[in-house]
Amino acid sequence: MTNSINQQLHQITSGISVIRSSEATDSDSLLGRVAFYLNEGYRLSLVCAKPLPQTILVTYCLVGKNPDRRHEIQLEVKRERPELPSLAKISFSASRFEREMADLYGIIPLNHPLPKRLVRHGHWPEEWYPMISSQEKPKFESDRQVGYPFQEVAGSGIYEIPVGPIHAGMIEPGHFRFFALGETVIRLRIRLWFLHKGLEKLFVGKTPAEAITLAEKISGDTSFGHSLAMTMAIEDALGITVPTRVASARAILLEAERIYNHIGDIGALANDVGFSWGNAIALDLKEEMMRLNSSLTQSRLLRGTLGVGTVKISDHLDLIGIDRIASKFEELIEILTNHSMVRDRFHGTAILGVAQAKEMGCLGVVARASGIEVDARIDHPFMTIGPTASTLETGDVNSRFLQRVNEIRASVSYIRELARFLRVEEPIAQVSTPPRESGFSLVEGWRGTIAHRVEIKDGIITNAKIVDPSWFNWPSLPIAMTNTIVPDFPLVNKSFNLSYSGNDL
Repeated sequence: MTNSINQQLHQITSGISVIRSSEATDSDSLLGRVAFYLNEGYRLSLVCAKPLPQTILVTYCLVGKNPDRRHEIQLEVKRERPELPSLAKISFSASRFEREMADLYGIIPLNHPLPKRLVRHGHWPEEWYPMISSQEKPKFESDRQVGYPFQEVAGSGIYEIPVGPIHAGMIEPGHFRFFALGETVIRLRIRLWFLHKGLEKLFVGKTPAEAITLAEKISGDTSFGHSLAMTMAIEDALGITVPTRVASARAILLEAERIYNHIGDIGALANDVGFSWGNAIALDLKEEMMRLNSSLTQSRLLRGTLGVGTVKISDHLDLIGIDRIASKFEELIEILTNHSMVRDRFHGTAILGVAQAKEMGCLGVVARASGIEVDARIDHPFMTIGPTASTLETGDVNSRFLQRVNEIRASVSYIRELARFLRVEEPIAQVSTPPRESGFSLVEGWRGTIAHRVEIKDGIITNAKIVDPSWFNWPSLPIAMTNTIVPDFPLVNKSFNLSYSGNDL
């Protein structure tokens, strides 16, 4: 066993510290080492791989809270026979990262209970692994018909409803296969990755500025969240500390993105139960918020605002405008929560229990609506003050609706608190610690915790790993749909509102 453990205290911003540690291990010790940290309250935030001349370096990033702790476990596998022991029996999230690495790097997870492909599509050449191959673009076999191995459900009266991957409207592609008895869903299977675009490989060779711009395209409705995560990962690798004024401006824009997206989701939920008036009002409020975004940053989607150590934001933060939106929002919520049609469709629909959410490794709104306290703004902060924490316990559509309501309220209050830091005059960002080979960041986007890890050499990105919270949350949707009626699926799906693009990297 090789366990060389190094630990240091790294200052992120004034009053904020992170306890970092790392170790190298081998295949025989991997399961025990990861299990140790999981038992200590850490969670697996990402797993990434990097091809080396003779081996592939695999890194497991585990994070803990109170205090903010970040631990990396690394091991190398041989390129001629890449394999490692599966961690599926101790971590569902690890099992999916293993399947992803098998598809993209050819690393075989030994004794994996469900070794079928995840990202890989049937027309890819069998021995082609896009993240390690140095060959020319392969010849894709478009006429090759390889069906996806869905688990079948059989029995008297059970039938299938296939939906997608192409949908009506502007929704992104995903295949949903319902096994139903009457109107009741017995099992739902989801097939994603129709949008797989090799995005992580596109980061390789980019400068930090180019990488930040590219990160805005990971998931369009989370342009700022992902670009902030990339910016902070790059700053972490370069040892750069940003002043409080810059950090607070970033936090304000992160909350602005949360507000306009949550308002849009609330309107869509109302629309999915036939209450179109509620959706119309919500869309009007969302438009007001996006115009406020534009007045702050010259971008409705908050794009083009970030740079290494910097942020572009107007000196005039329209708190009166935010208060006006908040006041109108409260009027809308008063009507929605007291409308019998809304209550009837929201309450008790598609329950995701706390134990189920924990086992799936859920994050963000989905996790907090099921009673799990997980929020990077509190657990892994980059500001000395954080928002008011809130969780609910029911785990149904109504809980996910109310969780968004509570988070909008908390975001409005948090922006007011953060505004006072914008008036502080401070020196520019500076290098406060020696640069490292890699940088890692955790940012609470509006869907949940975003994780980015980058490696930089000579000012160029050499490796990148992106994890959108939808990666963790998609597997929980079929669980919530069990014993729910088929006509409620659009409502349930919107209550989760997971990203296809952020998942299908």
